[in-house]
Amino acid sequence: MKRILTILVLTTALGACSQTEKGAAVGGLGGAAVGAAVANNPVQGAVVGGAVGAVAGALIGRASEPGRCRYRDRNGHTYVDRCPSGY
Repeated sequence: MKRILTILVLTTALGACSQTEKGAAVGGLGGAAVGAAVANNPVQGAVVGGAVGAVAGALIGRASEPGRCRYRDRNGHTYVDRCPSGY
């Protein structure tokens, strides 16, 4: 039951994220899991794998949002709109 609740909370939280943020989160979690499984020191492997996975996931997620930029107004609200030319 705890596992299902955890998955539900994570899925709901990722629903409000951009593709870049989702890619970073999924890449970081996947990288941490793989790093911990294959390294001699599981903690160090998880840290390194998570960092590499997060960067790679963010780059992949950003590439899937061509021409879309994320903005934040003075009140802290975020929105996605077309990027200025050159992005």
